Amino acid sequence: MPRRMPERKGWVTAIACVFRGGALTIGAMSRRYFGTDGIRGPANSEPMTAETALKVGQAAGAHFFTQSDRPHRAVIGKDTRLSGYMIENALVSGLVSVGMQVIQVGPLPTPAVGMLTRSMRADLGVMISASHNPYTDNGIKLFGPDGFKLSDEVEAEIEHRLENGLSDALAAPDKIGRAKRIEDARGRYIEFVKATFPKDLRLDGLKVVCDCAHGAAYAVAPEVLYELGADVIPIGIKPDGYNINAGVGSTHPEAMCNAVREHGADLGLALDGDADRVLIADQTGTLIDGDQLMALIARDWLLGGRLTGGHVIGTLMTNLGFQRFLDDLGIGLVRANVGDRYVVQEMRDRGVNVGGEPSGHIILSDYTTTGDGLIAALQTLAVLVRTGQNAAEALTVFPAVPQTLVNVKTANKAALHTDAVQSAIQAAETDLGTAGRILVRPSGTEPLIRVMAEGDDPSQIKAICERIAAALS
Repeated sequence: MPRRMPERKGWVTAIACVFRGGALTIGAMSRRYFGTDGIRGPANSEPMTAETALKVGQAAGAHFFTQSDRPHRAVIGKDTRLSGYMIENALVSGLVSVGMQVIQVGPLPTPAVGMLTRSMRADLGVMISASHNPYTDNGIKLFGPDGFKLSDEVEAEIEHRLENGLSDALAAPDKIGRAKRIEDARGRYIEFVKATFPKDLRLDGLKVVCDCAHGAAYAVAPEVLYELGADVIPIGIKPDGYNINAGVGSTHPEAMCNAVREHGADLGLALDGDADRVLIADQTGTLIDGDQLMALIARDWLLGGRLTGGHVIGTLMTNLGFQRFLDDLGIGLVRANVGDRYVVQEMRDRGVNVGGEPSGHIILSDYTTTGDGLIAALQTLAVLVRTGQNAAEALTVFPAVPQTLVNVKTANKAALHTDAVQSAIQAAETDLGTAGRILVRPSGTEPLIRVMAEGDDPSQIKAICERIAAALS
């Protein structure tokens, strides 16, 4: 049986939240430019200006540039936002100015950039995307030569360079780098993803709705499913620079759910703008979240002798029902902070190969270095094909504990620390006792404070969230 962690009453984590429930929680450190998933903000406003992007390119390039005669490469991908052109050109200028040879791969999923960085022996990977945010935002995600997102420590070193001048990093005139676009990056990623699907299985006879959110996977995801045998109904595949995540994708899964019902599909999958997360709907159009998908994969891999490390890595948002399900299987749960790179770090530290978030960020480290919505969907489909179950039978793996989430819009995240808010949290914790969890945390990507409670009494947790939200308002 897994080792249970001691209960911690009234414990406040490093991101100003309260957590109850018995699993280990990992903290995070703050950074000025970098949030939970790279640098992000409204396009053409700091920090997402061309000027800052150029400096980020210089700082990141200088960090990974060594004084050797070998070529120093950087791979740049992006999603389909209008501002991607501006940010890409600025990053290219910054990178070549410190001597980097830049490879531009165009619109591709975030996990493709991680994969290509490693497979092409690049020193640095850059993904230009604000993930599930609207087109008005953009972001910069950085990968090291191993294909993994950068650690807090490396990001801090890059920020130090940003704030302390970059003139000494500029290349001599004869050492300035070049930039080129390659045409086969999309095909490389398609073949890589297909190779993760069991070779003895096919998707023949399955009708699948594939919602690409008008984002980075609009060309590759339907092609992967088609080449593996599925009858594909693609939606969200007409990006125009403005419509990424607009009414489609994993943040608006109702479009995919409706398409499943309309076309009588066997299931549907909805990716987000950079395709590092996925949500699935069964044949009735009922939505399945990331916790259920992880439970399905973890159990399948456990039975197949493939699950490593004796644990699954979740986050502070992972449903208590999932934790109980893992307990029954003899698998431990470790809760990292919200953000897939924190999940990945715990996976690497503990030798674990399954981790993720309810939002659909699922990391399967046997295959990839970051969340990959398409690979997670294929592993789910493999279980359905192997067992012969329909999606409704297979995908409701455990009874979820009722959970309420309230987003309080505020730019003043220090409001968490006021006496009124702390008193409301402590009172709610006393009311709930050991029957559930309370979590209050600032969003790492939006001007929000998220208030979450879960427990077996839905009316109680709803009231708890409303009281804490009122104290924050």
